[in-house]
Amino acid sequence: MDIDAPPQSGGTMELLSFRLGADEYCLDIMSVREIRGWSRPTPLPHAAPHMRGVLNLRGTILPIVDLSIRLGMAGVSGDPRNVFIVVGHGGLLTGLLVDSVSDILTVPRSDLHPPPDIAHYADQTFIGALAVTGGRMIRLLNLAAVLPSLPAEAPPRPPS
Repeated sequence: MDIDAPPQSGGTMELLSFRLGADEYCLDIMSVREIRGWSRPTPLPHAAPHMRGVLNLRGTILPIVDLSIRLGMAGVSGDPRNVFIVVGHGGLLTGLLVDSVSDILTVPRSDLHPPPDIAHYADQTFIGALAVTGGRMIRLLNLAAVLPSLPAEAPPRPPS
């Protein structure tokens, strides 16, 4: 779904809902590749605060983003109840560390509403839409804004 476009009037969308603390968020299920149980990521020096580290996922080095920190909240504790949602975006896989996965929701596209324009910085509009379902309002993440972007070129390596 192009979350910058107005919601379409017809059809439905499947969303994976998950928790960050007491808050509920969701992702377009089409971007989800798998859900993995907790294992401690390997930290990398000089990484952004929301980058928890990397995991080896069947031979692929998977960057792990602590979604709570990325969204400006306290970080996920990192205990056996936590999970990684492996998402694909722009040809890359990334693990999103969340407290727990809640449900798979089928939401009519007419129930998706654009969020109000209240972000302090325009480039930090992490919410693409608000899904109103079952008497609750769930935030639909804008993966393009949430996921770290790759640098245009790698920094030079120190001499050996």
